[in-house]
Amino acid sequence: MNTRLIIVRHAEAEGNKIRRFHGWTDSSLTDRGHLQAQRVADRLKDTDIDVLYSSSLKRTLQTAEYISVVKGLPIIRTDKLKEINGGDWEGLTWDELHERWPEAYDTWDNRPHEHKMPNGESMEVFQQRLVEEVKDIISKNTGRNICIVTHGTAIRALICYFRACELDEMSNVAWCDNTAITILDYDGTAFSTVTEGDACHLGSDLGTIVNQDWWEDYNKKIKEKENERKK
Repeated sequence: MNTRLIIVRHAEAEGNKIRRFHGWTDSSLTDRGHLQAQRVADRLKDTDIDVLYSSSLKRTLQTAEYISVVKGLPIIRTDKLKEINGGDWEGLTWDELHERWPEAYDTWDNRPHEHKMPNGESMEVFQQRLVEEVKDIISKNTGRNICIVTHGTAIRALICYFRACELDEMSNVAWCDNTAITILDYDGTAFSTVTEGDACHLGSDLGTIVNQDWWEDYNKKIKEKENERKK
């Protein structure tokens, strides 16, 4: 009996728009974010979903609320699905982070498995928190279709677990856009990917990261890594 996970990244929040690090910073959705949340809810309207979980932060709860309305499901809130605790990084721009913590910024960007947030969580502890919660959710909902609304870094860390690869492979897991959907089936032994990071419901006009300057450079970097691995 398969258990299906339907994982949704939250819609655009203030930190995504202005490019500030919001881990546990409890920012709200932007106007664009509300439009994105409605789009993803409309996409999931005819998808079988039995239960709806969400990180307890506002940006995830606000996104989950749109899904809750179209599916007629209550939102089960959990702190354990929250984004990584950024510690001293919270609220700072990416340029400020690069300037103040160049070494930590490098691990975040290139060796996330080694990363430790100054006065916050390490990536390893963060992943353990997420994996333990997902395992618990699955154990309570075996054979059901589970929708989980969570965060960008959380999804990347979880994908390493779903792929049964080490956390040091996380740098090879691409960022997904806001409200992107990842679907996996779990047969009790292993996960199989149905779709990963799919944000087609946003079209070309409503995406967040795909319309930001850093995205093109990031994609080039990912492609270079893929080419290196193939050699």
